[in-house]
Amino acid sequence: MEENEEVNENLDNNTNNPQDELTKVTGMYKDWFLDYASYVILERAVPAIEDGFKPVQRRIMHSLKELDDGRYNKVANVVGHTMQYHPHGDASIADAMVQIGQKDLLIDTQGNWGNILTGDRAAASRYIEARLSKFALDVVFSPKITEWQQSYDGRKKEPVNLPVKFPLLLAQGAEGIAVGLSTKILPHNFIELIDSSIKHLKGQKFKLFPDFPTSGIIDVTGYNDGLRGGKIRVRAKISQSDKNTLVISEIPYGTNTSSLIDSILKANDKGKIKIKKIEDNTAADVEILVHLPAGISPDKTIDALYAFTACESSISPLGCIIEDNKPLFIGVTEMLQRSTDYTVELLKEELEIQLGELEEQWHFSSLERIFIENRIYRDIEEEETWEGVIAAIDKGLKPHTKHLKRAVTEEDITRLTEIRIKRISKFDLDKAQQLLDSLEERIAEVKHNLEHLVEFAINYFKNLKDKYGKGRERKSEIRVFDDIEATKVVIRNTKLYVNREEGFVGTSLKKDEYVTDCSDIDDIIVFTKDGHMMVSKVDSKIFVGKNIIHVAVFKKKDKRTTYNMIYKDGKGGASYIKRFNVTSVTRDKLYPLTTGKPNSDVLYFSANPNGEAEIVTIHLRQVGSIKKLKWDMDFSDILIKGRSSKGNIVSKYAVKRIDLKEKGVSTLKPRKIWFDDVVSRLNLDGRGELLGEFKGEDLILVITQKGIVKTVKPEITTHFDEDMIVLEKWNPKKPISAIYFDGVKERYYIKRFLIENENKEELFISEHPKSVLELVSTDWRPVVELEFAKPRGKEQKPNQKVDIEDFIAIKGIKALGNQLTADKIKNTNVLESLPYEEVEEIEEAPKETKVTEKEEVTDSKADDKDDSADDDTEQTTLF
Repeated sequence: MEENEEVNENLDNNTNNPQDELTKVTGMYKDWFLDYASYVILERAVPAIEDGFKPVQRRIMHSLKELDDGRYNKVANVVGHTMQYHPHGDASIADAMVQIGQKDLLIDTQGNWGNILTGDRAAASRYIEARLSKFALDVVFSPKITEWQQSYDGRKKEPVNLPVKFPLLLAQGAEGIAVGLSTKILPHNFIELIDSSIKHLKGQKFKLFPDFPTSGIIDVTGYNDGLRGGKIRVRAKISQSDKNTLVISEIPYGTNTSSLIDSILKANDKGKIKIKKIEDNTAADVEILVHLPAGISPDKTIDALYAFTACESSISPLGCIIEDNKPLFIGVTEMLQRSTDYTVELLKEELEIQLGELEEQWHFSSLERIFIENRIYRDIEEEETWEGVIAAIDKGLKPHTKHLKRAVTEEDITRLTEIRIKRISKFDLDKAQQLLDSLEERIAEVKHNLEHLVEFAINYFKNLKDKYGKGRERKSEIRVFDDIEATKVVIRNTKLYVNREEGFVGTSLKKDEYVTDCSDIDDIIVFTKDGHMMVSKVDSKIFVGKNIIHVAVFKKKDKRTTYNMIYKDGKGGASYIKRFNVTSVTRDKLYPLTTGKPNSDVLYFSANPNGEAEIVTIHLRQVGSIKKLKWDMDFSDILIKGRSSKGNIVSKYAVKRIDLKEKGVSTLKPRKIWFDDVVSRLNLDGRGELLGEFKGEDLILVITQKGIVKTVKPEITTHFDEDMIVLEKWNPKKPISAIYFDGVKERYYIKRFLIENENKEELFISEHPKSVLELVSTDWRPVVELEFAKPRGKEQKPNQKVDIEDFIAIKGIKALGNQLTADKIKNTNVLESLPYEEVEEIEEAPKETKVTEKEEVTDSKADDKDDSADDDTEQTTLF
């Protein structure tokens, strides 16, 4: 501050104009900004915990109540009425009212109120109409327990908070940005909120998760009770209509069909996905048809839509509410607990007011009966003054008022004098007694409810659920999502080229050698003749080092791609053989694959996607007295180690050349593959049911309830139909047995068949719409029991046991099968299968390559010690 004052003085002294002065406005800005921030937080952006409304929403509801006569009102009229309480423009009020109306809970709408699915806006407020819903009339308003305050101009009274007897804030959700803070409370399911309120009143635990009006699929594992730092993932519901068409039937919250289609088109333009065209048939329900070009995988495209478009997004909730004019950060569990407790207090207040009114009605009805039945009104005939009238009535009542619950006041007597002669003349003693009896019953009921307030509140919530819960079932499906790696599902939208001699790699080198298709988010791995390796991002042109011997798209954490290499260690040095994987590296870092000596040279190199190990022939140069100039080496004899391992010695003499003698088979173990039923996906991580160990040629058998059978490759990205009933490792020799009802013949048939066409989808029951698959079994010798339905007027047919192997031989998949029965089958029960031993085929062990040279064996043993020290010195930096 002192430095600022000195600067200000210097400025004043140096100014040419004596009228120029610096005015301090610190205090004014400080006060005004704090007032502004407080106003935005309390009066505009953040809802109150008591009723779940922001001020503008509360004033709209109050105005609707004042205008309510059971008929629709023009929204423009409601907006104008609301401006008596809300000191802002009509546009902001109309927008807030449309948002309430679109939530379909508090306002009964008429006209075009927009569409949350398509993003279409509502018509102008002069064209649309509204009135309070029956739910709002039951739950939101109760003038007798409402606290009132003056409106901003002092002309009207408005509610401080509306007495909402329901967790409305969680049902509707809320979003707002204030000065220095924001709130994002997600909407929850109507029925689940009521059930949770009941559980809270019973002292039971509960969990709440969002439910969105746009439906969709949600993953709530990171919801964190709606507190800051939580996150949920939302996805569109995408299904496959046919091999070239995808259908989006539900969309994520926060999007609409227009923005979703725009994101898909942008991803297509950038080459992330490949689509033919999009049709938007959305009306009351979402229907977006995504047509794919021929040859594009629908499964992979579904994952790509989630990875690169708005079909999947993340929402970060932030539970912030206003309590006692202060912002408070709490989770949805505490919000519901507070709302439920507040509802109980409101119900108690209403019951207490109702009890007071009933007791007052009972009191005056009792006085009226005494006054008329005992003809006390005749005692005032001789009185000439008002005081005398009051005294006479009071005197006449005293002998009969001992049973009353409170003393008789002058006001009570005054009311008695106002009874008309006509009412006295028609007074019916029996009806009066019936009225008193009914009042006493109602008083006893209200007192019972007050004594059992929690039970009364539980019944209140149950009545709300019964009355308004129909049609408000959960829309968003809760599911655990699997993470999609973008590099695995992106369309290869560009081509990679290489200039091996000059050492350049990129997508713009179209005059040079074509390598492979790739995407702009891929990484590429490059090996050079001098024994170096580098991984870099795909770009238009990159220099990696001269004399490139191998370039490919790099897969992170790939333990199956194995590199086989023989290299010369420096000028005049020995040659070594090694096998290694590359699973993790630092991008753009140059890694040596030799010992790093100058003039090292790669003599032989191969990249094998499934760990294949070939046999090569080594040719030495004729130098001195070398006895053996040629021999074979099998890479399967070499252990797979880290990329920085030195390797085993091949020869200390100069190698002339190395020839490929024989391509090898995989030396890696078969992969274990599991099926996770929660996410309906395959995985290698041990989640779900183990399907078996799969070699490169093995397939998975899939059978659906529609009678479709197919075999598919066990790819991790494969999607499975919801009506799938069989998923297992396919044994080509094992028959499939099926019992089905044929819609054409109207009889039951049994068939056994083998799959003859791999990777082909085939229907094994008839195409008639009434044909139904009753049972399918992949056991070798299945046995079933048929339970028949009892026909009218006939005896019950006994159960029938069927040995399917004995009943029918194996036939073609298109065969009708053998007729089983024409009687109606009630149940088909699977019994224990007959024993069967499968003959296992014995595989020949791979031949070992013998090393005959003594010096080679000696050198290899010596080098093994070095290998053990250098093995698996991997970099730990990931990208």
